[in-house]
Amino acid sequence: MIASVLIIAFSLVLFVYWFRYSCLLLLRHAADRPLAAADRFNYVSVQQGLKSGMDLDPLHQSLDRDYRVLTYLLEHAAGLELEQLEYRLLVLDYRLMQGWYRLTKSAAPRQARRALSEMADVLGALVGRIGQQAGVRTEV
Repeated sequence: MIASVLIIAFSLVLFVYWFRYSCLLLLRHAADRPLAAADRFNYVSVQQGLKSGMDLDPLHQSLDRDYRVLTYLLEHAAGLELEQLEYRLLVLDYRLMQGWYRLTKSAAPRQARRALSEMADVLGALVGRIGQQAGVRTEV
């Protein structure tokens, strides 16, 4: 009985580690590519606001608006979808970071700031993917 509980606990810890590592690796890879439609979304200004020390709630609302726009586009635009597991992982990561932000915004503002930063990175990766699918070209 104890061995089963330990195996389940150890497996859960390894799964969480794999998930976090995979998401961070995907975000690092997405940050290397230039984004085409970045000026149409607020996540870039949120990243700048996080660096300058702005209040967190308006930044979270801006990210939430971007996320709603992206999900609307994915649901209603023909040919735009996130069929790859990688992007589904990023969407799940966004939702988990959103919950982490809500838990930590008053007790641990530094952790909440990190959560918002990762949420902005996830939106940047998703915007880049949608831009690729829509055929938007980047000008370098």
